[in-house]
This record gives sequence, structure tokens and C-alpha cells, in this order.
Amino acid sequence: MAAASVGGGGREGLPEHIAIIMDGNGRWAERRGLPKYKGHEAGMDAMIKVVRHASDLGVGHLTVYAFSTENWKRSEDEVKGIFQLLLIYVSRELEELHRNNVKVDVFGDWEPFSKPVRDALNKTIKRTEGNTGLRFHICLNYGSRAEILRAAEKMASAGAYTEEGFSACLYSAGVPDPDLLIRPGGEKRISNFLLWQAAYSELVFSDALWPDYGPAELDEALAEYAVRKRRFGGR
Repeated sequence: MAAASVGGGGREGLPEHIAIIMDGNGRWAERRGLPKYKGHEAGMDAMIKVVRHASDLGVGHLTVYAFSTENWKRSEDEVKGIFQLLLIYVSRELEELHRNNVKVDVFGDWEPFSKPVRDALNKTIKRTEGNTGLRFHICLNYGSRAEILRAAEKMASAGAYTEEGFSACLYSAGVPDPDLLIRPGGEKRISNFLLWQAAYSELVFSDALWPDYGPAELDEALAEYAVRKRRFGGR
């Protein structure tokens, strides 16, 4: 993967950590008269393109919201289809991720997943753990409120409460907070995603449904981010 530039600026002004809520797969399929799994399939293809582009640009961290704790409320067939696609993605893309120095990890509770899914995720994490390029964080069975409660339980035995100590108890321990949080799909909310970590993230919303989101749309978001003035509460 060759290094790319945004607006001719190369890596200058590039966020270290981008987080994305991948929204709109179902609506994309519905508008085309297709079954929902086709929307998730197209969404997976969009994710692959965005990961490649983020890696090319030299982004340090990319976090995607792939399956929330609330997504279990969807039909059994839809949930099963999402995890089938995840298995396909892992088996098909693992070697390319590894060749391109991408390190993969997962934020969320793995316990409810089937053994084949857990095995596939473990294989991916193990295969890429020594890589030093883009760190790709996949949020699976993830909800920020549940994450915060989990961290609070871990902190309770420590006795000393600090922001740094609390952050170290989150799934994202050791990962810098996202500089830029993107939500395609036309909605303007963050839906229980990285609530603690996104306290000072710049937010960019897009009307493009996730399957239609690609490198050009990401570059637009990065161009908008580049002109933001980040003060973190200061003047």
C-alpha cells in the first residue's frame, strides 16, 4: 500500500485515531429491493475499502462499530447473517491485513459468540499482533454504557479513582481517544459508541449510507477535520 495524501497535505493534520459508526446497511438494501444481508455484504465491502485507505494514509488507529449490544434485538436471521459475513471477512482478508502490517483487535464482550466466531477472531488477533502499522479496532457486542459499568467494577477494587486509571480499565486501554468520529447514514447521534473516549472528538456526519461510503467520502471528512480548531475546553 502506497502512502496517500489528503488535499495535498500528506500526513500533516491527519487524525491519529478515526472512529466510524457504520450505519445504513439495511436502508441501502431496502431502497434497492434487496434482502438485508445484501446490505450487510455491501457494508463489509465498504469497510474493506475504508480500512485500506486509512492504512494508505498513515492513520494510526481506526475503530469501527460493527455490532452493538443492542443489535441482538434484530431478527435471528439477520444476526446470523452478520456473523457469517464476519467469518467470511476474517478468512478472506486476514492475509492481506497481515501483509499490509495492520494490527487487529476487538472491543466488546466475546462470550455470547459461537466457537467458530471466537476462534476466527483469536486467529486474526494472533496473526497480526506483531504488526506495527494501522491498528484496526472492531467493536463487536459493544455498548459504551456496558463498557463503563465494566470499568467501574474493575476500578472499585482499586480504591483510587483517576481518569487515567479509569481509561486503563476500558476495552480501549492504551489506545488514544478518537480525534474524529464519523457517522454516515444521515443520523446525527453517536448511539452508545465510545461515550467516554469521544468526550473531545470532532464529529462529522454524512448522508451517504455506509455501503456507499468510501475513500472519497473519508477524504471529505478528513478535509473538514483539518480546518477544525481543537481547543479541548481552552480558548
